[in-house]
Amino acid sequence: MPAIFALCTEVLHTPVAGTYAAFAAFSMLLLVEFTGPWAQRMRAHVVLGVVWVVLVSLGSLAGREIWIGAAATVLVAFLVLFSGVISSVLAGATTSLLLAFVLPVATRAPLEQLPQQLMGVVFAASASTLAVRWLWPRSQDDPLSAPAAQVCRAAAAQLAVEADYFAGRSGAAAFRQCRSCARETEASARRLQRAFTATPYRPTGLSTESRTLVRLVDELTWLSAVLAEAAPGAEYGPLGTAESSEVRRTAASVLDMCAQLLDDPDNSPEKLLAGAAALRAALTTLEDGAVAGVPSGGAAEYGRHSIDTFVDSLDVSFRAEEIAFVVLQIAQNVGTARTARRRSWWDHLLGRVPGAPSGPLTSAMDRAGAHVEPHSVWLHNSIRGAIGLGAGVVVADFTGVQHAFWVLLGILSVLRSNALNTGQNAFRALGGTLAGSIVGFVLLQAIGHNAPLLWTLLPIAVMLAGIVPAAVSFAAGQAAFTLTLAILFNVAQPAGASVLLFRIEDIALGCVVSLVVGFFFWPRGASGAVRKALAEAYSGSARYLLAAVDYAVSCCVNGSAGIQAPQESRQAAAAARRLDDAFRTYLAERGGKTVPLCQMSTLVAGVAGLRLAGDAVLELWRRSTDRASLNDRAAAQRELIIMAERILRWYETLADGLVNDGSAPEPLDSDSGNISRLIEAVGRDLRAADGQATKTGVRVIWTGNHLDAARRLQIPIAAATGDASGQGSVGSL
Repeated sequence: MPAIFALCTEVLHTPVAGTYAAFAAFSMLLLVEFTGPWAQRMRAHVVLGVVWVVLVSLGSLAGREIWIGAAATVLVAFLVLFSGVISSVLAGATTSLLLAFVLPVATRAPLEQLPQQLMGVVFAASASTLAVRWLWPRSQDDPLSAPAAQVCRAAAAQLAVEADYFAGRSGAAAFRQCRSCARETEASARRLQRAFTATPYRPTGLSTESRTLVRLVDELTWLSAVLAEAAPGAEYGPLGTAESSEVRRTAASVLDMCAQLLDDPDNSPEKLLAGAAALRAALTTLEDGAVAGVPSGGAAEYGRHSIDTFVDSLDVSFRAEEIAFVVLQIAQNVGTARTARRRSWWDHLLGRVPGAPSGPLTSAMDRAGAHVEPHSVWLHNSIRGAIGLGAGVVVADFTGVQHAFWVLLGILSVLRSNALNTGQNAFRALGGTLAGSIVGFVLLQAIGHNAPLLWTLLPIAVMLAGIVPAAVSFAAGQAAFTLTLAILFNVAQPAGASVLLFRIEDIALGCVVSLVVGFFFWPRGASGAVRKALAEAYSGSARYLLAAVDYAVSCCVNGSAGIQAPQESRQAAAAARRLDDAFRTYLAERGGKTVPLCQMSTLVAGVAGLRLAGDAVLELWRRSTDRASLNDRAAAQRELIIMAERILRWYETLADGLVNDGSAPEPLDSDSGNISRLIEAVGRDLRAADGQATKTGVRVIWTGNHLDAARRLQIPIAAATGDASGQGSVGSL
């Protein structure tokens, strides 16, 4: 920044170009964070320079009339802020792009100066691109990859030990080894959760790769819970089958491959894809073995078998199937995360997930459309920021401040997702600006107009302005930036300490605008929206589970290779994305939390578990090749729908309590009558002529088990929302 500032002011003698070059370089190098391989980052920086040229030109035209400038600022600011939901490239450049537009709008320079402004932008973009490429290029470290790899390895070790145990290695020593591995898996999952909650919301967490790794947190947490239930429960408990042991062993191998890819993202995912195919083959063998293991007999004879005997005959194999499904989901997400690094530039810009059936533009529209919803935190923040900047343009012009751009810069620095954070940041900004002004005043009084010394101090001040906000605090960053401005303006045109007084005045004005906007537009921020986001996510996921049961069981008659998820799947996914954004913004907001973080994390993870249950049902029936008629499975399907509707009503009651400050419903008990009727229907209608069970019958029972897992999920959810007896209020959320 000092180098191109010197080039423009001292060599080319164009102070306007120097001002734009300085601010553009500062924003492109310190306020931008692009992810991905270096070639994609270079393209992003080049495109950023081009967009700066466009926005500076538009801002210069719009700034000629105050009301046109204010209206254009609201529109452009909203589009820039809201577009960040599409991809990490857009989100990582948000602040820089806003500065590109508000700088010319606020300065309102004659159009004759536009060529000089653009010259400064071109110099800044060129220098910034070269600096990012050659000066300490940043490594691609992700705070979630290492702890996620540890969970994968711990779960793989547990599955390998349990595979041997269930295959026949009984005894106290083998049982203790299984329990020890289970404890290590649970501990690793807790460490992963802590790593996630300690990583606040920020633009670098919005890439396809990062979002996929965030989903891994939910899936690995769910895997640890499934493994805890599927682990041997007694020292000499019932052993499994050879098929279930092989599924566990293959799943352990897949998890090891996932850990390797998480540790080294440059590895090819081909080996992982082969491992996933082997796990699917093991699942097919498991299903054949489960069919053979079900007690045989005709419908009349079957009625003499106890329900427990029938369920136990499928329980071990179901646990293996459930584990395999979650592991396949984990493998798919790890593969997607690593494949995302090799996407085309266009896919990267528009946030298209690798392998998505829709094109880049359609994917971008779907992602944005998920947040065109009254309770979206992202939409709230975009509207709030746009109105704040538009109001800042009007207020700066009305008050006639000398540096209107600083007012808008203060709004960008202070305005946050809720009124409390905005107020705290306003106090810190004013305090930091005052502290920086005092230091700058003393410094300028000591060195006077010594130009060589000011030029020497400028790169040091810029370095401090970049380091201090992250290393010390936001207030310290404001102090360092104020000192940088004092030196910069005195280098360009000696003004002494008077520039510091203008700086304090303008920042104070920007803080006032931010406080007013923050108070009137969604003052509660994410803490208010996260309840509604949770309610929508739970009700949407429960509806998806019901639709998955109805759709899968009824549609898979003549083979199901082409089965597609119902419409409710996309709606549940959109609600989950809004919840993810609301939750991560909630984590980043300062101030006390009305609900302990561990309870809030349980509620968010519960949504993922409910959606996974729906995904598991669809995946289970995708492998169906039986040709059982709809009439044969009608009675069983009816009982499954009854179970799913019962679960849906509970989650809708929970959602209503979250929104309307109601009470947490009491977790449902298992409906033994419904289970009995389901098993009787399977035994009567879904058995071969020789009395042997069919794959369709086994899948029906396993679907019931997935529904029962969604029911058992209510216990920790109810405990997290309040009194598990049903009397606890969820309104405190």
